[in-house]
Amino acid sequence: MPQAQLVYSHFFILAMSLDVIEVETAANPTASVVLMHGLGADGRDFVPIAQQLDLSAVGPVRFLFPNAPVIPVTINGGYQMPAWYDILGADLTQRQDEEGLRKTQASINTLIAGEIARGIPASRIVVAGFSQGCAMALMTGLRYPERLAGIIGLSGYLPLADRLAAERSAANHGLPVFLGHGLRDGVVPLVAATATRDTLAALAYPVDWREYAMEHSVCMEEIADMNTWLLRVLAGGCSA
Repeated sequence: MPQAQLVYSHFFILAMSLDVIEVETAANPTASVVLMHGLGADGRDFVPIAQQLDLSAVGPVRFLFPNAPVIPVTINGGYQMPAWYDILGADLTQRQDEEGLRKTQASINTLIAGEIARGIPASRIVVAGFSQGCAMALMTGLRYPERLAGIIGLSGYLPLADRLAAERSAANHGLPVFLGHGLRDGVVPLVAATATRDTLAALAYPVDWREYAMEHSVCMEEIADMNTWLLRVLAGGCSA
């Protein structure tokens, strides 16, 4: 797969104290992808993934890799690490850190609003994430008040699933969603991902569901499938 030539632009600090790495494939981007890392990682982890994508057919793209704040994580004995919200136990959906989820949702909303203010239409913005980042991409994107281009969820699950029907944004009803998961994932069990898929399908979201022979990771086949999906959802409005 051809690699995009990415150029680092700068670090900047958002309101809500969210630190972000920003990368553009070329000048004057016409679309943005917000990609959130997993527990204990940081935004740099997914820059190489972006380098494997070839989105030249839809024009210049700005990638935003926010860094989660460092907080104590209960399941890891209270050890402080980058996390979008606290993990309270091995069952990811039994007890959930609703306060932390909603605080990060507000931060990502601010980031998306910042892209819109910079001239990227909401309909040209994709919210994506891996593991905890996947949870936040789904949490935020399905509730965002303006129509987005789509959501990518990798090796993750839908938090606060029982609230979605009541809280989802009318603007994003029917939003395209890409979900990829490893068949041997020992961190976020496959059953959590299939439950997410089924919940979204029941609410009439068009889900592109993919399974891969991998553990809690990302593989080249998945990157290729993401590339195809991104080209499809960003196909309109390529001109600046």
